[in-house]
Amino acid sequence: MSILRPDVERPRESRAGDEPRAGRSGDQPHAGRSGDEPRAGRSGGGPRAGRSGGGPRGGALARIAGFVGRTLRGEWYGIVVDPLRQLRRRGPAALLLAFVACAGVIFFHAIAQHPTGATAVRILGGVQGDLPLWLALLRTPVSLYVPALDLPVWAGITQLFLAFALAELALGRRRTLLVAYAATLAGTLTVRVMMAMGPGWWGLGLPPEVGQVLDTGPSAAVVGLFTYLSVVRHAPVVFLLTGGSMVLESIAKPNLAGREHLIAVAAALVLGLVHERGRHRRRTATNAQDTASA
Repeated sequence: MSILRPDVERPRESRAGDEPRAGRSGDQPHAGRSGDEPRAGRSGGGPRAGRSGGGPRGGALARIAGFVGRTLRGEWYGIVVDPLRQLRRRGPAALLLAFVACAGVIFFHAIAQHPTGATAVRILGGVQGDLPLWLALLRTPVSLYVPALDLPVWAGITQLFLAFALAELALGRRRTLLVAYAATLAGTLTVRVMMAMGPGWWGLGLPPEVGQVLDTGPSAAVVGLFTYLSVVRHAPVVFLLTGGSMVLESIAKPNLAGREHLIAVAAALVLGLVHERGRHRRRTATNAQDTASA
């Protein structure tokens, strides 16, 4: 047994003294940390992933796409989702102005189909530039419900209902009436100023014959409401569809209605910007008070 003992012990001594343990040798480099092989993704010579030569252009396109996506999403929520939530919370009674406006247009359109009724509609709600100012102001509220006889009434009713419904849900009943009346009245008064200027004036003036043409009726209110909504709800797509279409209409068919539509867009735009300015000032004042109290 004493002769076999060294043979038995020799492999244990050889394992302990000659063979290094895996991962603890000073001569062998650590796995994955060799000085010759760079780390993956941290090489100084190679470009990083996703930042190749076309990176600036791709980054600009990505930023533009993100901006457009955020704008459309905010516009969808401001113009569609939020009014639908208000309708669900308040019920059909929240659309009172829209129903009254559509009923008024249908009523006056039905009456105007007969000669006697057309005369009555013209006396009650027909606004012309050659009328006395007091009479034009008296007829202006009724003119919101008098449709243009040369246009399809049902298409106009759809636009009228949509404009008044969205405005009433998003803005409230009082502000909707104010914006609609202000847009219509702005067109009526500005036409009088253009007629007083006379022909010329770089195309701004109008001849006296225009005073016998009826105004646009409810279409100016519709355009004004859509423009005001697009400003206060930060909806550039809606603004382009309303204001841009009015500009194209006035260029393609220059008439009194096109001018009144442009004036309604400008009036609603000014009202919306004034409202946004006032809201910004109130928000700034509130933040300053909160900071001072803190």
